[in-house]
Amino acid sequence: MRLQQSGEDCLLPVRLHPGARRNAITGEHDGALKIALTAPPVDGKANEALLRYLAEILGVSLNRIELKSGQTSRSKMVLITCIRAEEVAAKLTPATYT
Repeated sequence: MRLQQSGEDCLLPVRLHPGARRNAITGEHDGALKIALTAPPVDGKANEALLRYLAEILGVSLNRIELKSGQTSRSKMVLITCIRAEEVAAKLTPATYT
């Protein structure tokens, strides 16, 4: 996964699969973290669910996670503030994938 450090913040590329049977990190796709979510891709519900899911997995508050790009695409860029890329990578190891 291609994490980017931007000052004190981290940029995480995500490939989202909305409308899945369960919420899970399913691997990597072209340098992006693949995430399946049960939320449907309507009215921003999948985007909201993605931010909540990442906050839970990373153990950070929801207000530290922001969708930077890809609001209507499966390919997204998520900004996580005040965290090092190494720390994000450690929390998103293949052991957390299902």
